[in-house]
Amino acid sequence: MSAEYDAFRPATVTSPAEDEDALRSEVNRVQASGVLGEARLRRMFDYLAERSLAGQSPKEIAIAMDVFGKSPDFDVSQDALVRVYIHKLRKALDEYYASPGNAGNTELHIPRGEYRLKVSAKAPDKTPDVEVPAAPQSGRGVGLRTGALLGAALLVGAFAMWLWTPRSDVERVRASPIWSTLLKDDRPIIIVVGDYYLIGETDDSMGVNRLIREYSVNSKNDLDHYVQEHPELADRYMDVGLRYLPISTAFALRDVMVVLAPENRRITVSKMSDIEPSSLKSADIVYIGYLSGMGMLQDLIFAGSRFSVGDSYDEVFDKRTRISYVSEIGSDIMDPPQPTGKEKTYHDYGVFEKIRGPGGNTIVVISGTRDAGVTQTAEVFTSAQKLKDLEQKSDVRLSMEALLEVSAVDGVNLNGKLLAQSNRDLK
Repeated sequence: MSAEYDAFRPATVTSPAEDEDALRSEVNRVQASGVLGEARLRRMFDYLAERSLAGQSPKEIAIAMDVFGKSPDFDVSQDALVRVYIHKLRKALDEYYASPGNAGNTELHIPRGEYRLKVSAKAPDKTPDVEVPAAPQSGRGVGLRTGALLGAALLVGAFAMWLWTPRSDVERVRASPIWSTLLKDDRPIIIVVGDYYLIGETDDSMGVNRLIREYSVNSKNDLDHYVQEHPELADRYMDVGLRYLPISTAFALRDVMVVLAPENRRITVSKMSDIEPSSLKSADIVYIGYLSGMGMLQDLIFAGSRFSVGDSYDEVFDKRTRISYVSEIGSDIMDPPQPTGKEKTYHDYGVFEKIRGPGGNTIVVISGTRDAGVTQTAEVFTSAQKLKDLEQKSDVRLSMEALLEVSAVDGVNLNGKLLAQSNRDLK
């Protein structure tokens, strides 16, 4: 080996592996599990395993050259390739040791600031503190203020609620052109709920100490791209498999399932963060959730709309009237009013969109700036009487959109007022 090559691939020699047999046993278990997936990740694991068993912690440039075939002039300060794959490997190990039925008292991890595998006693399970979002914001990571993640039981309960709705009203809703186009189609129906993709932020020991929300990160692929663009966060941000659903999703889903469930169609429910782009062409889509949870659907929906969404997602702008509508909920949360003994009424906004999708499919959006807007929009567009009123204002057989102003008290929507309704096909 040349002196020049040595200069670019120094290896820090540590003491021999503390327990070589235990380390080798865990390495063999992980290799046999298939959890490592892609070839480059397996190659990195095998390389680190070999070096760790030899008591070595290789440098980043050595990994770039030996694992990824980079040249000696590869600039690790400008390219985060190694750190990205170290992040992926940490995540794969976490998923492996967290999987059900994974017996054993030891586990492998990669110590922070080093590139080697270390075996240690398995840590007891612990639930990280959770912060829930006060108000959707644009830009960098937003802390999530205290709250709870909605479980599957809430959504399952919503599905069952359609049984209590009078059949005559349901049939009138289904007969409305707003829904009949979708119901007469033979495509599968996907109900997409707008979720918040949560990221685990780690401490110096690589333990997750809080959950955060990056509004540009809405899927695992987004997270991988994000840490490539921000390599300084590669060791701090981790996919923890958690999502946040607004509580209004369950109530809106209950109303929509009343309309869709009995039609003997294949209906699936998916989180927005799990949707593949191909589904936006092949299936009929019903989106339910916050404007801030629409992910890749947002550009498709609002490209031809009279409305646009503000950077904070608490604002809807009507491009025809040049009027901006800002939800009052976010400001009340950030700056709570002084208690007076009398509940204060505030305004939220709901948005409904029905368009023809890129594959000739139907896409329906039931959305809002916050919970009151989502819930009221679902109630209006699944009400026989209110749909009849809407049909008198424009041709709802065509692609259409509407903006609602919602009055609410303490998170409960009281009533809604139609601010704008028009056919998207008309310019």
